[in-house]
Amino acid sequence: MAITKTELFSKELQQTAEMLKAMGHPARLAILELLARQQSCICGDITERLPLAQSTVSQHLKALKSAGLIKGEIDGVRTCYCLSEQGVKLLKDLALPFIEQLDSLNDQNCC
Repeated sequence: MAITKTELFSKELQQTAEMLKAMGHPARLAILELLARQQSCICGDITERLPLAQSTVSQHLKALKSAGLIKGEIDGVRTCYCLSEQGVKLLKDLALPFIEQLDSLNDQNCC
């Protein structure tokens, strides 16, 4: 079986990239902010709170869920969404040390 270029990088870098990629759209950041402000699951239609079509919001929710940043549970005909505490903690554990490493390298006198 052929190896992909992604497999050449550490598991930590792959996870960090996946999570940051999922956050790489303003609508997804807005959804995360909305869920964080709510401090509980949203079982209503998230599209009522965003200036986007339902199908677009669904795609963004799918990307955030796939990255492990949110959870979604089916409640009858609707799905309730909330932040994944484990996903947010993992993001923090992966991204903060990476950002701090970049910041420490920024102290070099270059260019």
